[in-house]
Amino acid sequence: MSLTDDRTTPGHLIPGPATPYQGDIARYWDHEARPVNLRLGDVDGLYHHHYGIGEIDQAAIGDPADSEREKKVIAELHRLESAQADLLLDHLGDIPADATLVDAGCGRGGSMVMAHQRFGCRVEGMTLSTQQADFGNKRAAELGIGDSVRSRVANMLSMPVGTGTVAGSWNNESSMYVDLHDLMAEHSRVLGVGGRYVTITGCWNPRYGQPSKWVSQINAHFECNIHSRREYLRAMADNRLVPQAVIDLTPDTLPYWELRNTTSLVTGIEEAFIESYKDGSFQYVLIAADRV
Repeated sequence: MSLTDDRTTPGHLIPGPATPYQGDIARYWDHEARPVNLRLGDVDGLYHHHYGIGEIDQAAIGDPADSEREKKVIAELHRLESAQADLLLDHLGDIPADATLVDAGCGRGGSMVMAHQRFGCRVEGMTLSTQQADFGNKRAAELGIGDSVRSRVANMLSMPVGTGTVAGSWNNESSMYVDLHDLMAEHSRVLGVGGRYVTITGCWNPRYGQPSKWVSQINAHFECNIHSRREYLRAMADNRLVPQAVIDLTPDTLPYWELRNTTSLVTGIEEAFIESYKDGSFQYVLIAADRV
């Protein structure tokens, strides 16, 4: 059976969210259509829902007086967010072409497409948003990879994936919508022994004491609940996931935010990210862990 046989289609019976909060999140992302997500994806057809890392290529964006400046900046922001996805995929290690990967909180599917293009394997995406799933499946069909890349309307805390059948899985800026112990337990269930889990996420810094006002603003803006780095490591330890790498990406993501803050794509949350990264109350981290 191909992956397209039970994809989400208009009118298709889909599993309901487990809680009223998850229903709110589904509605939030069903109606989300921010230019900062769509216009960046229009650059090359990879639609992400995460941020970027790396130094700005000043030559690529040109002079501030350039009439094409905004278009060039959008292309540069997209390059940085694809670089972020590449880094996540780097930490999955060597994935055989006959393996299955899972993107928990897949958005519109950009990282899934990149994973299939790199490894040649199957990729299953989970999202509560019917709109996102339909968008991702349509894009996969347009690319001719619909039999290998599928977005499903599903709860990442109860994924329709067999126990121990997955070689690698990830959350890319999506883990702040769920309880971490429940999330890590589910990744531990679907991963085979030796499988790799990777997350890239914003987390509040326990050394700061408590979530700062900036973190509270980010929570309110995205209707989420940002966790501390300590909570991630504890939840992994409790669920047979042993960290192999913990990387602070905060200095690497600041250029993205400072550049984005100069464009017409601003959403009003840029200051909170920039200031919280600078004062140390918020961190951008990658954690890669093996299932034991």
